[in-house]
Amino acid sequence: MAQKRVVVGLSGGVDSSTAAACLVTAGYEVIGLTLWLMPGKGQCCSEGMVDAARICEQLNIPHHVVDMREVFQGQIIDYLVAGYGQGVTPLPCSQCNRWVKFAPMLQYAQQTWGIDRIATGHYAQITYNSLTQRYELRRAVDRTKDQSYFLYTLNQEHLAATLFPLGGYTKAQTRELAAQYGLATAAKPESQDLCLVESHGSMSAFLDRYVAPQTGEIVNQRGQVLGQHQGVHHYTVGQRRGLGIAAPEPLYVLALDAPRNRVVVGYRQEALAPDCRVDRLNWVSMAPPTTPLAAQVQIRYQAPAVDCWVIPADENGVMVQFAEPQFGVTPGQAAVLYQDDVLLGGGIIQTPSDKSPGW
Repeated sequence: MAQKRVVVGLSGGVDSSTAAACLVTAGYEVIGLTLWLMPGKGQCCSEGMVDAARICEQLNIPHHVVDMREVFQGQIIDYLVAGYGQGVTPLPCSQCNRWVKFAPMLQYAQQTWGIDRIATGHYAQITYNSLTQRYELRRAVDRTKDQSYFLYTLNQEHLAATLFPLGGYTKAQTRELAAQYGLATAAKPESQDLCLVESHGSMSAFLDRYVAPQTGEIVNQRGQVLGQHQGVHHYTVGQRRGLGIAAPEPLYVLALDAPRNRVVVGYRQEALAPDCRVDRLNWVSMAPPTTPLAAQVQIRYQAPAVDCWVIPADENGVMVQFAEPQFGVTPGQAAVLYQDDVLLGGGIIQTPSDKSPGW
């Protein structure tokens, strides 16, 4: 029965609750585990822990809470603050999944109960390719809720040990299952934003607690001063709103020049990039390529995947050449590579060479 024991990560939301219920129904011996990441509102926080405990009581399974606040502070909050201070826009969810959630959950399950299998309520799928002898991470059936983009940091050990019970369901079907099981979270509203945003009200409010406002210049690519800002950490590449500058055409943020404390703006066509460099790569469903690779790339969670060529650059990264120039390619965000529904790997977008500070 060892293979029928599983530790389920419970945030207190409908998805993780339904995943746990599905596994109980399937005959697994389930243990609920909630990671305490920070105090305050939102999933994984105080109210999330209460709802997770209620679900475990309903399902008649044990519930455990692990204090991960120190790890979350170092791996996520410090990571975000450092990134925004350097003029990039970090993606915390992928970092959190690897270093705060999946790896610690699996380690805790193994060391505490001798259990080698974990599960979450993520919308994604895992299959095994007998030809390559690798586990493959795939998009969920419900493409509108697919969360594979945030899971590109996982490795083969994680995939081999993980179950995604909801990967074959749509969100509507998950709600229906939750209602059928009579779960207390069946009608709970869906989390609409990052946990840090939910907890603090906005990303700006969160960052203002850690980064001191510093007035600087808003300039165009020729260095002409167009306005003033209160801190580069309040801006991101591709941003249009909140610039406070009158212009004949809408202006967009082209780059953040943190060393000079400048926000560089321009017109939409100036915000198009033909390519980008991607570093800190993690190859999930395939070995690192040694020759150019045709793929699709997703440069934001809500962005469509577009055709591209992936060209190995050096041991640290690749160049991604877009089939068509892309708008708002944002340093610090993830570029995640796919072939159809298989997630090949991903990494962190670097500052494009033609947008380097120097104006």
